[in-house]
Amino acid sequence: MRDILLFLSGLLTIVCVIPYCIDIVKRQTKPRIVSWFNWTLLTGIATAAAIADKQWPSVVLTGSATAATMMIVILGIKYGDTKIEPLDVVCQIGAVIGLVLWLVFNSPLIAIIMSVGIDFLVGLPTYKHAYKKPHEETKLTFIIAFVAALLALLAIDDPQASGLIFPIYLSLANLLIISILQFSPNIVSAKPKAKAQA
Repeated sequence: MRDILLFLSGLLTIVCVIPYCIDIVKRQTKPRIVSWFNWTLLTGIATAAAIADKQWPSVVLTGSATAATMMIVILGIKYGDTKIEPLDVVCQIGAVIGLVLWLVFNSPLIAIIMSVGIDFLVGLPTYKHAYKKPHEETKLTFIIAFVAALLALLAIDDPQASGLIFPIYLSLANLLIISILQFSPNIVSAKPKAKAQA
């Protein structure tokens, strides 16, 4: 059962970006590249840390997330929002600091904790974008990613902080974006604008 849950979690984590990528090509979704690039970097760090700590459910989830977000970065460079803001620079520096701290302290747990904190910070441009322009995000992607993170949690049979932190965080982070997209006050005004552009 655990292997099935792991397989489904990894599969859904990759599949979830397909609707997002399709909408990018259609110019309906405009990803904030800074967020997605840093998510790729940070989930890569979390994957390496989870491998070092032999937390395989977390490895499957974060490893799949790294591949999935990288696909969005590649497409987003051509179609997305590549503007660099001061917060983006700060977050990028923070990501590097997280990697350095892991190397200095040789602690997978520190790497994962740093990655989660920085991951939230680099997500702020996307959270802001989802709030202001919900019609430029693909909610289905975040719903599927939320389910994938929950499946990874269910697959954990030896609960340790290093294995639990990132799946729990990804569940909550995706739930936050889903909530923003669902309840943004701009969603009503966004619909007529979307029709006018069609």
